[in-house]
Amino acid sequence: EAVSGAQLIAQALRAQNIEYMFGIVGIPVTEIAIAAQAVGIKYVGMRNEQAACYAASAVGYLTGRPGVCLVVSGPGFLHALGGMANATINCWPLIVIGGSSDRNQETMGAFQEFPQVEAGRLYNKLAVRPSSLEVIPAVIEKAVRTSMYGRPGSCYIDIPGDFVNLQVNKSCVKYVECCLPPPISMAEHSAVSEAASVIALSKQPLLIIGKGAAYSRAENIIRKLVDLCGLPFLPTPMAKGVVPDNHPNCVAAARSTALQHADVIILLGARLNWILHFGLPPRYRQDVKVIQIDICAEELGNNVRPAATLLGDIKTVTEQLLEEFNKRSWKYPSNSEWWQKLRGKIKNNEERSKGLALQKSLPMNYYTVFHHIRELIPKDCILVSEGANTMDIGRTMLPNFYPRQRLDAGTFGTMGVGLGFAIAAAMVARDHTPGRRVVCIEGDSAFGFSGMEVETICRYNLPILIIVVNNNGIYTGLDTNSWEEMLKFGDPATCVPPVSLLPNAHYEKIMSVFGGKGYFVRTPEELQNALKASVTDKQTPSLINVMIDPQSERKKQEFPWLTRSNL
Repeated sequence: EAVSGAQLIAQALRAQNIEYMFGIVGIPVTEIAIAAQAVGIKYVGMRNEQAACYAASAVGYLTGRPGVCLVVSGPGFLHALGGMANATINCWPLIVIGGSSDRNQETMGAFQEFPQVEAGRLYNKLAVRPSSLEVIPAVIEKAVRTSMYGRPGSCYIDIPGDFVNLQVNKSCVKYVECCLPPPISMAEHSAVSEAASVIALSKQPLLIIGKGAAYSRAENIIRKLVDLCGLPFLPTPMAKGVVPDNHPNCVAAARSTALQHADVIILLGARLNWILHFGLPPRYRQDVKVIQIDICAEELGNNVRPAATLLGDIKTVTEQLLEEFNKRSWKYPSNSEWWQKLRGKIKNNEERSKGLALQKSLPMNYYTVFHHIRELIPKDCILVSEGANTMDIGRTMLPNFYPRQRLDAGTFGTMGVGLGFAIAAAMVARDHTPGRRVVCIEGDSAFGFSGMEVETICRYNLPILIIVVNNNGIYTGLDTNSWEEMLKFGDPATCVPPVSLLPNAHYEKIMSVFGGKGYFVRTPEELQNALKASVTDKQTPSLINVMIDPQSERKKQEFPWLTRSNL
């Protein structure tokens, strides 16, 4: 009995328990998508390979098993590189399958010919082309396994166009079973007791929870550790919700103070990169002791020499630490000077945010908008967020109560991920947690990167709520009057500030064009009504376009160059 390359690929993916495929079909991969659907894999046709790849990578983070991105050769492959890099840098498992030119036309200038395997090596843990149809299942098993084992990341499989419809006898094929779940490693006992001793001697401890902890599903055990030891904790952006943001030990509202004065910091699946200011002064004490818990040996010791290194699976290593503290019965005193300092700072910062949120002036500012969003969206919704101010202020204003329910620009700071992430989250939610809503909060600039995916959302009838926080620009914008004044000086290409976008752009109409519901909002009342209507309607995708003050910014001026008189 004969089987085609396309069927082999689909069957092998199914055998590895792959549930979702995102992509854009065309020569030579259309048959692969058809074969995938035939074996029960869900195929979501996107409008740009970049968004498709972002979506597939988010599936990997949300489920622990890679999603697949399917792309055509040449430009299709190249458009997916952003998603591969983003997945690898965020440490999320992903499989990308790219069609490539027929083998007998290599070097001849074939249609969309490009050195895809070589190009893929820089962005992937593995970039490979099967040498024959017979080995396709083994190659796919290796790619899936490699994407999940150790530190997760992206893997690329190159499929020559002539493989897709080529047939081979089933008896010749090297079929393989589903790969085993990733093996779980533990830290050395001596390192665990060393870490516990350092923590027990600390005067100003701080636990930093990273998205590696969220990925390893360590939420219950980390919560036990926080409660048992009474430690103040700070989540990195995507680790919000591993321990709920409203837990009394969460010090996110005193982040700078906590980082600057902690004498012992425990890193749980978080890296000392730009997000955590590298662990260096002046943001940290010169003599800070760092305890690093990570799955990747190469990460240990980056930027700061650690006081203790615990190499292993976050969940398992946290269990080891918990066991150690159960023996010692040590708890950090809740009436310490450190707690008083942190609590004072939290109160101060929350009052400042509240003051800004309750301002009655129009147009609204970011804080007012997020205040109303927070009041009206479901507590268990999955929040997707991207933008500059939109993402940063949203992170402080919108709480997460459950793990893996905040997706944002991540370690790579990628703009354009929002709609792809939202589509992936909605697909996974529909199958695994029916009724859970996805709320995607975008800056107007961020929305522009993949706005056409609104059609994909409507085509698959995903009840996503998109909120565009619209300030007419990147960081800041111009109001209509200033814009019109500006145009009097001549060609917009020479006189309009590079950060400006068209004022009062009606993004909500993009949603209504495809059959979803669009709302244009200028006041808190209009915002409340639109939110209530969108949250109540659990069937229809909707987009709320919220006009805010084009000059609204964060509490302190983060971009001094934007205050110069020329803007």
